[in-house]
Amino acid sequence: MPPSAATLETPIHRFAAGVDEDAVDQLAVEEPLEIRLGFTEDGKPVHRAISITMRTPGNDGELAAWFLFTEGIVSSPEQVRQIRHCGLSIGRGNGALDRAAALNSNTIRVDVVDGSSVDLEKLKRHFYTSSSCGVCGKSSIEALRTNAAPIHSSLVVESSVISSLPARLRQEQDVFALTGGLHASALFTATGELDIVREDVGRHNALDKVIGTKFLDGETPLSDRVLLVSGRASFELVQKAIVAGIPVLAAVGAPSSLAVELAREFGLTVVGFVRDGRFNIYTGHERILFGKSDN
Repeated sequence: MPPSAATLETPIHRFAAGVDEDAVDQLAVEEPLEIRLGFTEDGKPVHRAISITMRTPGNDGELAAWFLFTEGIVSSPEQVRQIRHCGLSIGRGNGALDRAAALNSNTIRVDVVDGSSVDLEKLKRHFYTSSSCGVCGKSSIEALRTNAAPIHSSLVVESSVISSLPARLRQEQDVFALTGGLHASALFTATGELDIVREDVGRHNALDKVIGTKFLDGETPLSDRVLLVSGRASFELVQKAIVAGIPVLAAVGAPSSLAVELAREFGLTVVGFVRDGRFNIYTGHERILFGKSDN
């Protein structure tokens, strides 16, 4: 995602070290994205709004695709015929948002192939999802378990690799370096090689963009990858990792009690507080290998 699409300059008055001055700062962009689904009903093409989420523009197609998968509306990338934005790109004359253009460019439609089975009952749930919480509007926590299956993976990771991941992630966070205001999710190999990284103002959006890319490329489940998230390991991030078949989730911050409970239930390894050469393993410690130098 180009930094120009994810950041916006704003004038500020800065005070530091006893000196105040006019300056320019970079803000992380947060804008609404309406996700719509296009399908055939009674032989006629229709499209319906599914959700509105606050996100940082960029990789919207991947975000929408994985959202629809985790909602159980599509079950494979082959069902997706095309993904496209509606309308024109956003105009920001003199830093101001062109509202008419934004309403169009911030709408994305996922069209499924003819003959795809669409659960119309699920389409009746129109809800707003904030950029910080991926489960707002859910009728119950149990609904999040409907698409999950126990993780079966032989992946093991050296403890030194886990410790090295935050620094490697920070090196790739271009927009965070400018704004200090974005979350990131990244997939790594068992040896610590970076596979893919995405940034967004929303923790769950960043992860949807990562997994959505792999989903559309036909690379899920991700049973040979380690996921690192820049914030805490919340319930919704654990749920998304489980649906994607990821065996190890590492987080710079803390996991929640519900996240640990769900991870333990489905066999996901959760590692928290990965920083300064230390971390805590909350579930699935057998996937983390320690050498003599670690003891």
